Amino acid sequence: MAAAPGATPDSAPAAGAGEVEGERVKPFTPEKAKEIIMSLQQPAVFCNMAFDWPAHHWTAKHLSEVLHDKQIRFRMGMKRTDTVPQFETTCAYVEATLEEFLTWNCNQSTISGPFRDYDHSKFWAYADYKYFISLFDDKTDIFQDVIWSDFGFPGRNGRESTLWIGSMGAHTPCHLDSYGCNLVFQVQGRKRWHLFPPEDTPFLYPTRIPYEESSVFSKINVVNPDLQRFPQFCKARRYMVTLKPGQVLFVPRHWWHYVESIDPVTVSINSWIELEEDHQTRVEEAITRMLVCALKTAEDPHNTRAWLNPTEVEETSHEVNCHYLNRAVSALFDYRTSKVVEIQALRTNRDDMKKEGLNVHHHMEVEQMDDQDLLLGTIKQEAASPFGPDLVPVILSSEELPSERRGIFEGDGKDFVGKDGEHPGKLHCTKRQRTMSKNEDVVAEQTASDSSMAPSQTFISTDDLLDCLVNPQVTRIVAQLLIKGRSLWS
Repeated sequence: MAAAPGATPDSAPAAGAGEVEGERVKPFTPEKAKEIIMSLQQPAVFCNMAFDWPAHHWTAKHLSEVLHDKQIRFRMGMKRTDTVPQFETTCAYVEATLEEFLTWNCNQSTISGPFRDYDHSKFWAYADYKYFISLFDDKTDIFQDVIWSDFGFPGRNGRESTLWIGSMGAHTPCHLDSYGCNLVFQVQGRKRWHLFPPEDTPFLYPTRIPYEESSVFSKINVVNPDLQRFPQFCKARRYMVTLKPGQVLFVPRHWWHYVESIDPVTVSINSWIELEEDHQTRVEEAITRMLVCALKTAEDPHNTRAWLNPTEVEETSHEVNCHYLNRAVSALFDYRTSKVVEIQALRTNRDDMKKEGLNVHHHMEVEQMDDQDLLLGTIKQEAASPFGPDLVPVILSSEELPSERRGIFEGDGKDFVGKDGEHPGKLHCTKRQRTMSKNEDVVAEQTASDSSMAPSQTFISTDDLLDCLVNPQVTRIVAQLLIKGRSLWS
């Protein structure tokens, strides 16, 4: 995918873009921001794009006043650094108000209420994955406080957003999101992000247990990995960034991430941006759901909470999952049909333009368009790097594991310029590429190393089988075969 056109410090926004607050001008117009998002292949931080958002002032204290006595579920985890990830299925949960959370977070020695059993020095709390549409169901005007339209997505606001509030140490296990790309607005406190590229997936030892649609977890605690059990992880490339208030992080499709709060209170808002690739991914996810639910329910029909993530509340019956798969396949074919019609319409328009005797040079350009170019309506061009003081690349970490927990990227990005004045983010154009055959070799190697901990450990569990059956590479192939077969039937 071509890099997006760059924006120099003195480039001006489009007239009437509404990007000015007094004398302050946003560095990118919505059109330019979306162009960057849709073409950039590595994580990057947007600066000075949300300074006028009302949500900029959404501290936890402010939100506690807005939500009053509303009960919110907090995930409680241990402040420890062992080698096993703290998955949501192993955490305790507390129903409390934000005011009660803030009181507990002040580290008072004696406290009553819902947090009374959780010593602040030993536990962290995370109100994560809170959809605005349910959190602010009686205050829908607040949706307008989040303005994703500034990034080129008209009408997108808090209605399509999720809120995250945590104490120091709160974190999400390392995972990738199956759908879309991700925009994250940091409101209060700082969060450290550990990111790994999609092509390093075999080195992250992916698993679908615990199961949650759209989340592929890693078996590894990436801040304290067990390299004896997961030796291939040493080959994974770690990109790190500490996201500060006012900044917006762009996470491209299928980038792995582990996120941890490193200040006493953190507040962030995110939105997942839909992509065309999601249509096939829904088929892959439906296949995964069917296999996981069938095997795990058969194994223990009365204990789904041992493997089903608390955020996953939908039916798990085979009948429901079969219907889910059929809907996903039908939706994919409907989408492809609509695109064929759209392409045909564009071709008809092109032919009409020829008949009307329009500029010959323009005809030549249109003739050179492939179907994707026709849909986009533009000819792809080589462009300069978009990086600069207002768009900072997340760079490859050179830190060794023991010192990784120190602050990284504490500046504003201005010190991320190389000795020749070039931003190191340009390295994304020459990143290592692996072939499918190499990845398959790695999967075989990691499976062998993972199962050879001791000669006597030869028992294969349901989870071991599922790790192979619903490996992202496998479900992708199965989905393609299923879609191809369905095409032949019709």
